[in-house]
Order: sequence, then structure tokens, then C-alpha cells
Amino acid sequence: MEKIVSLCKRRGFVFPGSEIYGGFAGTYDYGHYGVLLKNNLQEAWTKSIREEDNVALIDSSIFSSRQVWEASGHASGFSDPLVICKNCHTKHRADHLLETIGVKADEKLSEKELNKIFDAHRKELKCPVCDKKDFGSVQAKNLMATSTLGKFEEEEQDLFLRAETAQGIYINYKNILDTGTFSIPFGIAQVGKVFRNEISPRQFLFRMREFEQMEIQYFVRPQDASAEYERWRNKRMAYYETIGIKKENLRWQQHENLVFYAKDAWDIQYKFPFGWNELEGLHNRGGYDLTQHQKFSGVDMSYTDEDTGEKFTPHVIESSVGLDRTFLMVLSDAYDEDEMGGEKRVVLRLAKHIAPIKVGVFPLLRNKPQLVDKTREVFQVLKRDLRNVIFDDHGNIGKRYRRQDEIGTPFCVTVDFDTLADDTVTVRDRDSGEQERIKISELTKYLKEKIQ
Repeated sequence: MEKIVSLCKRRGFVFPGSEIYGGFAGTYDYGHYGVLLKNNLQEAWTKSIREEDNVALIDSSIFSSRQVWEASGHASGFSDPLVICKNCHTKHRADHLLETIGVKADEKLSEKELNKIFDAHRKELKCPVCDKKDFGSVQAKNLMATSTLGKFEEEEQDLFLRAETAQGIYINYKNILDTGTFSIPFGIAQVGKVFRNEISPRQFLFRMREFEQMEIQYFVRPQDASAEYERWRNKRMAYYETIGIKKENLRWQQHENLVFYAKDAWDIQYKFPFGWNELEGLHNRGGYDLTQHQKFSGVDMSYTDEDTGEKFTPHVIESSVGLDRTFLMVLSDAYDEDEMGGEKRVVLRLAKHIAPIKVGVFPLLRNKPQLVDKTREVFQVLKRDLRNVIFDDHGNIGKRYRRQDEIGTPFCVTVDFDTLADDTVTVRDRDSGEQERIKISELTKYLKEKIQ
């Protein structure tokens, strides 16, 4: 994990939030290559979701009426177990402390139940900051981040920043249907920022206070929900192979304790450097969400089939995955160390179509104007037809190769003195290091086929 974090900083993928002011826990800033990789992952997810015949895209507001979160239950029942070290006053999650001694505490346990478990193990639990065994009681800490946006009077309540993108989908479900384009079964997909007042953000991009979710809520007839749920489970697991993730690093984990309205719930887990943990949740949510918003808003959320006259409240199949966790998974899966040309190197073996830079273009020597000019010509040719091509003349050729290997660039094109004579260039493969001479006139086609 330390190597991945170091690589992200060194090569401009991810920087600590507010770093020049000492940092701000649970926040990170994506650099140039991080943005490009993140955009490619979002594009790949959206493309896979839109393979379905009936999927609408939406971009709902980060701010919404407080009633949205009261209806969903987040305003009162969305919390983590907080415990404070009496010696150093550091805040911790009680369940995370229990995990350090091998005790599993389900996140759905009540405050009273968690205190009972915590009390039974107090003598074993140490503060990871000061090493003392002196904790207060466990308290349920609401995770909703608040804002004073639109608050002008003392008696007015704070607003919530959204804690998930799903509620923006539910409250717009009728709006999408009323456009007349979609009918049951259909899905609404969204990618967007969410905010959570995490007690102890940790493990780099895995648990943050500000992150992005990629979600689809798929609305179906109640009698079709089980079959559709299994179909989506198969579809989502198969997706990860398309972005190059190793099968042995993925597994299913069923939820042991379902919330009262859920019909079934499974997580796709990934084997992160710190162990197996949740990547994506797939849930058969029943009709609970639309029913709750109907109850609180007074708006009829039922659906009437135009052909049969059948009237029902749709059930919801949900797929929810963190974009930042996907980013961390992809880096973890692609990170490798090997030896090439007698030297050790770090390489990101990213799937070619999601790599942030597809092709690096170099002059053999940066102090030879004729080579640099020819390289610029080749660079402009490739830029016209390929996305994310980079010109690089910093350092010697070996350093450029190592830099592009660490960025995950699949191919490097080098213009040398032979190029001036015969219009051919050297194309180097990232993974094998093998090189091939290709005519400039055939270069774009050659690289396109390799990347696709």
C-alpha cells in the first residue's frame, strides 16, 4: 500500500488534500494522470451500464430538501460507532478497534449492543495513537455532512450534503417516466460526489469524506425482481474482467444481516493490499424506497402499464460502486515490479483502453533539432486519431521509458536517426519491453488495433 501511495504522489496521480497546510484527513486531490485514469474508468462503467436497452442518465443536485433524507432514514439512522480515547482524545470507530483483536461487530448493531461487545473487550483494546487502554463509551455518530446553504434564521435547520446518489434517482423517477421515453423495466444511472462525516477515514482512497459513486437503480415489476437481481449480479461481476482485473482478486460476500426491507444483498469484494473488502454492493431493495418517498411527499410513485392496465410500485435492483475505490483497485491490480535490461523497474500493467496515457512519443536525443522537429510531426499525426498521446523529451531515453512504465503507458514511440532516412519509428511495448520498427504511415492503424 505504501508503494502505491508513493507512486501516486511521485507520478501525479493523487495528492493529499490541502497538503501545503499540513493536509486535511479523508480528502485527496487527483493530479493530471489521476484525472485521466478516473475519467476512463467512469467512461468504461457508463458504457457497460448503457449496454442495457432502457437506461436513463441523470445528474442530480448535491443539495436537496431535508425531507429527502428524513424519508430515506439517513437523517436519523445513518451513523457509525464513535469512541474517544480518554488519554489522547483521538476519535476512533469502535468496530475498527474491535477488528484489530479479531472481533467482528456488525455495522447494523445498535449503540447499546455495540457498547456491550466493546465493554467485554476493553482490557484488550489499545489506542493505535498513544497505546493506552482508556476509552469512553460507544456513541452513534451521524455520518451526514451538513451545510448552512440557504439558512438565514437561527431557527432554520441545517441542510445535508448528499450521502449517496441514489436518493436523487428516486425523487426523479417520476420525472424520467413522464418524459414518455422509458417504461418498466428501466434503469436510472448516475455518477456523482457524495459526502460523509467519517470518524476515521483510512486506507488512502478506500474510505474518504468526499468521494464519487457510480450507481444504477433498476426499476422492475415485483414478480421479476429476483430474476433481474441474479442477472445484474452476473453482469456486474463479468464487467471487471473487461477492465483487466484478475479473477482471483474478486469474490462474492453475502450480507449476513439484511435491513428489514431488503430481499437480498451481496457485495463484490476485492483483495486490496490491506485485505478483502467491499468494492461494489448489489441489493434487491424491494419497493421500500419509492414507497417511503410517496409517504413523505404525497406524490403517487406507482406505475401503470399502458397495455395491461396493471398498477404497481416498482421494486428496485441497485448496483453501487465507488469510483475512487475502483481507482484504488485498478492501481493495486496493475502494480508490478520486475527487472528489465538488468535494472529493476516499477510498472503499472493497466488494461490498455483505460490507461491514462496511451502513447508516449520521444526524440532519441532532445538536443538534436532535426529529431525534435520530426518527433513533433509524429506527435501531431497521432494526436489527431488517438486519445491521450504525450510528447516527452525530459531526461535520457531510459528515464523516459521508466517514467511511462510507472504511468502505465502501453506504448512508447521513439524517433531516431533512422527515422530521418526511412520514415520508420521504434514502438516499444510496456509489458514485454519488445521493440518493433513501424512505418509512420502505418503507425496510427497499428497502435489503434493494439490499444483496442
